[in-house]
Formats: sequence, C-alpha cells, structure tokens
Amino acid sequence: MLRRGRRRPLLGVPELGRACGSSSYRWRVGAMEIDMTSTVTDWTLPYASHRSSVLGRNMVSTSQPLAAQAGLAMLLAGGNAVDAAIATAMALTVVEPTGCGLGSDAFCILWDGKELHGLNASGRSPEAWTPEYFAALGGIPEKGWNAVTVPGAVSAWVELSRRFGKLPFEQLAQPAIRYARDGFAVSPTIATLWALGGAKLADQPGFAECFLPDGKAPKAGEVFRSEAHARTLEEIAATKGESFYRGALARSMAEHAKACGGAMTEADLAAHQADWVGTVSQTFGDSVIHEIPPNGQGIAALMALGMLDALGVGAEPLDGVESVHLQVEAMKLALADLHEYNADGDHMRVESAHLLDAGYLRERAALIDRERASAPTYGAPRPGGTVYLAAADASGMMVSFIQSNYMGFGSGVVVPGTGISLQNRGHGFTTQAGHANEVAPRKRPSHTIIPAFAMNADGTPQMAFGVMGGPMQSQGHLQMALRVLRYGQNPQAAADAPRWRVTGGKGVAVEPAFDAEVVAALRARGHEVTIEEGHGVFAFGGAQLVLRDGDHYIGGSDPRKDGGVVAF
Repeated sequence: MLRRGRRRPLLGVPELGRACGSSSYRWRVGAMEIDMTSTVTDWTLPYASHRSSVLGRNMVSTSQPLAAQAGLAMLLAGGNAVDAAIATAMALTVVEPTGCGLGSDAFCILWDGKELHGLNASGRSPEAWTPEYFAALGGIPEKGWNAVTVPGAVSAWVELSRRFGKLPFEQLAQPAIRYARDGFAVSPTIATLWALGGAKLADQPGFAECFLPDGKAPKAGEVFRSEAHARTLEEIAATKGESFYRGALARSMAEHAKACGGAMTEADLAAHQADWVGTVSQTFGDSVIHEIPPNGQGIAALMALGMLDALGVGAEPLDGVESVHLQVEAMKLALADLHEYNADGDHMRVESAHLLDAGYLRERAALIDRERASAPTYGAPRPGGTVYLAAADASGMMVSFIQSNYMGFGSGVVVPGTGISLQNRGHGFTTQAGHANEVAPRKRPSHTIIPAFAMNADGTPQMAFGVMGGPMQSQGHLQMALRVLRYGQNPQAAADAPRWRVTGGKGVAVEPAFDAEVVAALRARGHEVTIEEGHGVFAFGGAQLVLRDGDHYIGGSDPRKDGGVVAF
C-alpha cells in the first residue's frame, strides 16, 4: 500500500535520544552527521498523516509558510496574483535561503485573464567566460565566483510588477524586509538544509559572515536576522532594481568578484535583461501543457508526456508497474535528448518544434519495450526544443513562478554587507567542444528550473504547477500532470504520492513509500531500482499546485517541504 502524506524531517536518517525537557537527535547524510539537538522540542514527525487540499478564490502555494503569508497579505491589500507572487518570491530569499537568494535566477508563466505569457529571467555568462578561460581553471567549478552567471531574479520581480502588478513595487518588499530585519524562526526542513549548506560552503567568501551566526547554522526554531539583507531589499525596492544592475549594488558585486578572482563586471550586470519568450506546449489528453522554451529543461517533460499520449497511457492503474514503467522509459528518452540538445535558445542546433513534433515523439515512443527497461540514447529529430510558488486571484489571473540558486545555497558567495547570495548556474554549462551548451561569453546555460502551466483544450486556464529540485523538475512535472490531468487526482494527493526519479542508464530511485510489489516488478523488467531513505527534497522535489475549478481554486503543497497553501 502507498503511504501518502507522511511528514518528517528530510534528507537523512534520525537517531533519537531524548533527555528530560529536550530533544537530542542527529541526521546522517551519507558520511556526514549533523547535530539537530534542540532545547525546545522534538521536530520529528513519526506518524503517517494526510493533508487536505485547500480551496479558495484567492490563493498562494509555496514551500515556506511565512513566504506564503507575504503573498496572501498582498491579495488582502487589494493586489493581484502577480503582486502576491512577487512578495512571496522576495520573502523566500529571506526565509528559505537554502533554495534561493537575491542572486538567484527566475522564470515565470502567467495567465493575465486573457493570454498566457512566459518570462525568462535567467542570467547570461560574463563576457570573459570562454572555453579557454575555464581550461586554465581545470573546468567549471561548483563553488565560488567562477560558477556565477548574472543573477536574474530581481529583474523578474521588476518586470512582472511593471507589466502586470497593481500595488506599488516598494509595498511588495515590506514582508521580506520585516522578516530580514526583525527575524524569523527557522523552519525544520530549512534548518536541516542550512546545516548541510554550512558544512559545504563555510569557506566561501562572505558565506559564514551572513549565514553562520556564531559560527554555526541556525537550528529549527532559532531566530535568524539579516540587517544587510533588509537594507538591500529596501534599495532594490526604492530603485526598482536599478541599483542591482546599474548602481551601487552592481558595483559592490563587481568589486567583490574582482577581489575574489571572478570575471563578473558592472558591464555584465548592466547588459542583463529579462525576456518575454512565450511558451512551448504539448497536447496531453484534454489539456495543453506549457513550459518555458530552452534554455530551461521543461521541454523534456513535454516530450515525455507526448510519448505517453502516443502510448495511450491512462488505462493502467496509476501506481501499478505498467504505468510507472512507461513513465520511466518515456522520461529516459526525453532526458537523453535534453542532455544532447538543450541550451540557450540562440544556440540550439535543433529547434524546439522539431523535438516536440508529433511524428518524432511517436518514433521515440515506439522504442519503448512495455516489458523491459532500456538505456536509451538521444534521437535525431528532423525539421517539421529551487523554490517554486503558484498564485491565483479571484479575477482569474494565475501565476507559475520559480527562482533558484541551483545547488542549495548556490555558489556559496555572499557579497559582504549586502546579503546578496549568488547562484552557481555557470556550472550548468559544459566544456565539451562543439556542444550546444558549451560555455561562451554572454550566453545562458542549460537550466534546471522550470515553471509549468496547463490549459484546457478550449483555451481556458487549468493549473499552475511546479516541482522544485534540480534534474527532478521535468520528471516531477510529468508525474504531477499525469496524476491530476490524466487520472483526476486532487492536487494534494498528487503532491503526497511517492515519486520515482531516473538516475542514468537503467537506474531508477524511488521513495520508501513506494509499493514493494511494484518495486519488485520493476526490477523484474530490468530496472536497477534503489530505495532512497528519507524524503530528500532535492532528491524527489517539492511540488506546489493550484488547480482552477469553476470560480475557485484547489491547492496542494508538498509534505516534503515546510510550506503550505493559504487562501481566502
């Protein structure tokens, strides 16, 4: 049987040893042991539970409850879904720094009530980044300034507010500023991830000063404050982002990069712009699924869904081996194409339309053996392609928004005195000569973060959804779309359900709650299945979903995270 909705701390195996009036426990994560001892309470959640979907005419769903409340406050103040999304996103840089920061990238798909729009606010590489530059460094690092592309999240907030917002931009920043200046109690999942990030990044410039007060990561329930973050948010709000790209904040970033051996300059920051790029889409039954075009990985979800449609998936039991096997095989084929072809849209060797061509997807689907696992390679299409939040309001506006550092805290670099923590998106490039995603000046890397949006066949909006978590995201999109749009599950059940993740070759990882009989049947078909203990949010993602139902919305929020759905 599937055990849905189980809530417990993430990313490891607890060892509990309680003393009177305190809780002492440690998390083992691989070879690393993290002390999560608290004098207040025991943060484990040992019992299976069920969340209910949340219903309302105005809604925010995200991974941290304080951030969700920031968005709800804007809706109560007369703002729209875009205002709510921006306020939530700003607050997430404070209360969930383990997934995003002021130096993150962002993407958005939104329904304005009449039309669907797609925004790519990911940043490009510095002008100095060439293959030769990284050959001298021995490759592209995961940490430090040489992993940092121009951060784009701030430009997303500004552009969305300028074009679609109702409330003053400065008002949207107020909840985030209060959380940063007055402090907030760190939530349990974030505390675990914070300790992991601290152990990995403490030696990076500015990290310990900002994120390790008294030399250690804050534990669950401890109050964290960042006056520098508050001041920077105030400057971003007052200048509508100008200072971040063409002012004092940009100068601080460029000077710090130079001092630390990085290549980022004021000119690189000033050249940044967020681009309205529309969407790419795939028909899936009675729905049309939309994703941001490459450089995002969303096209892989669309390709896999197209293959599943060609295979007629939907008649089998949702969680049975026949359905799961076909999902896994379609995803493997899609990811093989993604890794070969996905890149900055200006550098793609194959057009998105060719990757999504119905005939090509039928050819790819025909490669799937219904009884045996495969280790597929990429195909040859012919001419004929983090933190997440969803917000919606009573007028019908719906927003699917994602922003991310990439790997946890990202590069680990924090600009002193600013609270600006920077992503490590540059590590998403390759140094393989001639590859579409080869590193080059002023180029966007292949990106893992992707928002998703489903429309009804009649052109009305259906669902804003996303699944944060690195390469899990396109795989999570497939699983959410299948559960809600093909099998009719409610959003909370879809978020609760155990997940799978392809890991390369014939490898598949599944969560512990996966049906043991299905695991055995997958192995009998040749899948190399591993069961990953603990609901690691980066391993299996964190889903947020807002489904439209008549004149109201139904929201679901992932139990693997600390967040939830708020509505009125």
